[in-house]
Amino acid sequence: MGYLKYVKSLWNKGNEESSELMRVRKIQWRKEPTTVRIDRPTRIDRARALGWKPKKGFVVVRQRLSRGGHTTPHEQGGRKTSNSGTRKVVSKSYQIIAEERVQDKYPNCEVLNSYYVTKDGKSYWYEVILVDRASPDVYMNKNTAWARDTIGKVYRGKTSAGKKSRGLRNKGQGAEKIRPSFRSNKGRH
Repeated sequence: MGYLKYVKSLWNKGNEESSELMRVRKIQWRKEPTTVRIDRPTRIDRARALGWKPKKGFVVVRQRLSRGGHTTPHEQGGRKTSNSGTRKVVSKSYQIIAEERVQDKYPNCEVLNSYYVTKDGKSYWYEVILVDRASPDVYMNKNTAWARDTIGKVYRGKTSAGKKSRGLRNKGQGAEKIRPSFRSNKGRH
């Protein structure tokens, strides 16, 4: 397995040295813009497991999200009923929202995967792995050749986080009505 096994164990332990390092990083990351392209992944073990390779055509972007529910302000005037407050949209996780925002910033790339980095009282940080559609290193590789013909898979719930929120990690008994999707299966019965 090599060195990645030991890197993973350090992330899982959360020892004092790494937490002190993360405390310094969070102070620096709060001053940066919300979407930042980085040279190397922060969690090298997680990025390698999700398909990142250190060559041309692979891009890593760190995305910051505000915590506190996915709400929409209700700005109309007048009397408010008890049902007119803000509502949480819980069908999307923070990770999916991070992937979509990165896809908006980099329209010439396609989202490969993403992973959680850290959080504080106000923000979440995710790192999103992108592949460049036009790069020959990407479309000549059999594992990433799909990126040349695919556009906007993150908006259709085709990434790993999207499939999780759609319930597509379950198979077999109890999962008969989720494929290909809830809406298309509704018309069958």
